[in-house]
Amino acid sequence: MANWNWTTESILCKGPCNVAIIAAHPDDPDFGEAGTAALWASQGHTVTYVIVTNGDKGSDDRDLSTADLVATRESEERAAAAVLGLAGVRFLGYEDGMVVPDLNLRRDLVRQIRDLKADVVMCSQPNEFFYGDEYINHPDHRAVATAALEAIFPASQNHRYFPELLAEGYEPYRVREVWIGMAGEQSDTFVDVTTVLHKKIAALRAHASQIPEIDQFEWLKEWMEDSGKRADPPVQYAESYKVMRINNDDNP
Repeated sequence: MANWNWTTESILCKGPCNVAIIAAHPDDPDFGEAGTAALWASQGHTVTYVIVTNGDKGSDDRDLSTADLVATRESEERAAAAVLGLAGVRFLGYEDGMVVPDLNLRRDLVRQIRDLKADVVMCSQPNEFFYGDEYINHPDHRAVATAALEAIFPASQNHRYFPELLAEGYEPYRVREVWIGMAGEQSDTFVDVTTVLHKKIAALRAHASQIPEIDQFEWLKEWMEDSGKRADPPVQYAESYKVMRINNDDNP
């Protein structure tokens, strides 16, 4: 198992890199990659959240309008990104709970990857239906992860895919690394996020519409401690990934 620290020597591009973190809902990346994102941002990399849905199913309050819920969730995600020091958040506006990994979504993600010139793309595990015996993975999570991987290769780097994007000015771009979170036993890379755990929790606190104020995130700390124990050498808190380094036969 590798315990990578984020340095320019650990990636294929030279100098500061552009990172796109693609997620289904507002708050998803803050549960998952926020610690790593905060570290990378502090080290001079440009990190951007790309949120596919508008989060319009994220409340059981029948008196709350959909428009107000969407505005709230977008505002909360922007606040979380600011806590982490990110470059920004992009919202694609798909309806929550209705995402399918079709060509429209793939095209939209290719557009984002090309526009951001993303050297690194992060997404979640596309094939996981269950986590333990208490959680069924949201279908949007799987759909967005599938579409993200299909956008990364080969579509983002091949000018023959979606020629209409060329007409819009989006030139092909080669992603160098793919970081897949929630990869379970497939995880091979562990990022020590002990020093930024407070930022991750603060980012989650920004999602007040979704997270009870009394939540002390003990479950999250236990989860991250388990990942930390798997790192080599062990660390207190870690986020874990399966990392693929692609296009490594090209000159950076």
